[in-house]
Amino acid sequence: MEYYETLGLPKTASSEEIKKAYRKLALKYHPDRNSGDKDAEARFKDISEAYAVLSDPEKKKQYDTYGSTGFHQRYSQEDIFRNFDLNDILRQFGFGNSGFNTSSFHQQRGGQQPYGFDSFFGNQHMGGGGCNSGCGQPAKGHDMTYQLSLTLEEVFEGGEKQISLRTNGIAQNVSVKIPKGIEEGKKLRLKAKGGAAPPGGVPGDLYLKVQLEPHKLFERRGEDLIYRKKVSFSDACLGAKMEIEGLDGKRFIVNLPSGTNGEARLRIKGQGLPSGPIGDRGDLLVRVEVEIPQELTDAQSEAIQNLKKLGL
Repeated sequence: MEYYETLGLPKTASSEEIKKAYRKLALKYHPDRNSGDKDAEARFKDISEAYAVLSDPEKKKQYDTYGSTGFHQRYSQEDIFRNFDLNDILRQFGFGNSGFNTSSFHQQRGGQQPYGFDSFFGNQHMGGGGCNSGCGQPAKGHDMTYQLSLTLEEVFEGGEKQISLRTNGIAQNVSVKIPKGIEEGKKLRLKAKGGAAPPGGVPGDLYLKVQLEPHKLFERRGEDLIYRKKVSFSDACLGAKMEIEGLDGKRFIVNLPSGTNGEARLRIKGQGLPSGPIGDRGDLLVRVEVEIPQELTDAQSEAIQNLKKLGL
């Protein structure tokens, strides 16, 4: 689903234009004005999902950055509607206590629920199976979550990754598309690869939660990479030229200024991780650590004593 098209807006639409478009469409397709019209019901759900994303600054930013496909690989239905109170939104638009009858959409698992996402949308984001005549959706198997370990190189390159899984007691190999620069903790969704479907229903979804493997050279900080470089005391005092190799194998000559203190950071711009499939790259930060030798030769000890006499 393309959210801007769903609301009939250009991608440059302001927050106020997004709000006005949703209100207009909500008035048109609200279930109480289209009793028994399944097409209107589906349309109302679509525009509500679009508004849940585009009215939230962070979700909108992610959607604008990664597009529809990339966004839905990162956000589950639960994520999309988190902190989105449909009942409260509709009250703001004049639906609350306005005489609209929402009782036909209140039913969830045989009980009365407040008019919100869980009741109207059938609790599908939670992987619930029961979906009665009130929501018109087929029963769904439960969603499943697995850990997906990725290396920094895989995050940098993106692309396809083949993994082996066991779901519903059956081993299977699946192909997963890894978006460039994906953050740790994000989830990739494999539709209909989760729990088995109940009779007449659809399988649940499989979510792969990204876990980053430790790297022997680099540490991730958002889109930046940190590389720890040990330098001698004399180089820290006098300055030096250092060769640094980036994550992609490129080599750089970095000037270490004279008088560099321990824990100083030297920046190599644009050599970090990508901020998405088409986004700019972060920076490579070289963290300088002045190395103090544990043991000294006689000559080194004498030289240090002479430096001490000179006030160094």
